[in-house]
Amino acid sequence: MFADFDYLSPDLAGTLHDTLATMRAQCPVAHSQLHGGYWIATRYDDVLHVAQDWRTFSSEHGVSVPGTTTMVVPAIPEHVDPPKHGEYKRIISPFFTPQAVARHEPATRQIVSRLIDAFVERGECDIMPAFARPFPGLAFFELVLDAPPDEAAHVNELSMAASTPTNPDKAAAWRALFDWIVEFVDERRARAPKGDVVDAILAAEIDGRPIRDDEVIGMVQLLILGGLDTTAGALGHFVIRFCHQPEIPALLRERPERVNDAVEELLRLDGPFVAIARTAMADTQLGGCPVQRGEKVLIYWASANRDEAEFDHPDRFDLDRASNRHIAFGAGPHRCAGSNLARMNLRIAVAELVRRLPDLRLQDGAEPLPFHSALNRTPLRVPVTFTPGPKEGP
Repeated sequence: MFADFDYLSPDLAGTLHDTLATMRAQCPVAHSQLHGGYWIATRYDDVLHVAQDWRTFSSEHGVSVPGTTTMVVPAIPEHVDPPKHGEYKRIISPFFTPQAVARHEPATRQIVSRLIDAFVERGECDIMPAFARPFPGLAFFELVLDAPPDEAAHVNELSMAASTPTNPDKAAAWRALFDWIVEFVDERRARAPKGDVVDAILAAEIDGRPIRDDEVIGMVQLLILGGLDTTAGALGHFVIRFCHQPEIPALLRERPERVNDAVEELLRLDGPFVAIARTAMADTQLGGCPVQRGEKVLIYWASANRDEAEFDHPDRFDLDRASNRHIAFGAGPHRCAGSNLARMNLRIAVAELVRRLPDLRLQDGAEPLPFHSALNRTPLRVPVTFTPGPKEGP
C-alpha cells in the first residue's frame, strides 16, 4: 500500500492533507519504492520520535530523499548532527531569543505598513508578490543580515528556484545563491563589525579553530532559506484560509489580542514546511515496521499537526484549543532556531492584514491555486480582492 507514493509529484500539493489523512488511517508508516525507496511517517508520535532520536535518524547523512537538492555546500546546522550541531547553533541562537527579536518590532511594523500602502487603494492584488514574498525578505535583509534590501527579491527568487524539485535549472540556482552568499560574506568581512549574527558567524570558533569559509557560507545559506520562503508560504496559506473562512479575520478585528493564539493555530493547520527526511544509522523499527540502516525516513510535520490522536477535531480552526503542541517549526535538536522571529513577523503581518483588508476574497477563477510541492508547500500565487482603504504611511 502506498508503494507508489511520490513526494515529488506536482499533484500532491493539491491533495496533501487528504492524502496524509488516508495514510494515517490506513498505513501510518508506509514504504514507497520510488526514488530509491523510503519510509513515510505520518503520525504525531512517530514523527516526533524520529525528529528527537538523532542518533538513530541522522540529519547529517541526508535531510531529503534523492531528487530534491543539489546544494553547493550543506546548510549548517541543519545538515549536522549533535554534538557538533550544538556548537553551530549556539553561535546564532542569542540573536533569535524573544528579547532579541522584540527589538525589531517597530521597524518590522514599518515594513508591513509600507508594503500594504503600495496596494491597499486598489482593492485587489496577488498577495504573494505584493506582500507575502517581499515582506520576510525585506525584514530579514534589513534587520538581521544587514544586507542590501534591494537585493532581497533577487535572493528570494534564487532560493525559490533552487528549492523547487521539478525545476530543471535548480542546480544553477543553487550555484547562483552560493555565489551571492560568497560576495555578501566578503563584503561583510570588509566592514567594521556591528555585532550582529553575521559578525558572530564570521568570528566563531569550531572545535577550537577559526570557522572555515564553507561553514560560514553554509550557515548564512540556512539563515536565508529559513528566513524567507517559509514565512512567505505561511502568510500565503493564512490569507487563503481567511478567504475561505472570513469569520477568522472578522474575529481578529474584534479581538486583536487573540492574534498570537490565531497564528499558532494557523501554523498548526497550514505550516508551509511540510516534511523533511532523516537517514537510519542502524537497523531499527518505526511503528512496527523494520527500517534498515541507510534507509531514508520522510517525516511529515503537516500530517503530525493534524493527527487525530494528538488534536481534537484536527482539521478545524479552534482559537480556544486547550492543547496545541504543534511542530510546525520542527522538533528535536534541529528545531528552527528562528522560530521567535518568524512568530513575530507573522503576528505583526496578520494583525495588519486583517485590520486593513476587510472583505478579503479570492478573485474569481483563482482556484485551484498552485503550490510548491515536496518538502515545502508555499502558494505560488494568491490573487485576492478586498475593500479598498487609505494609505497610512507618510
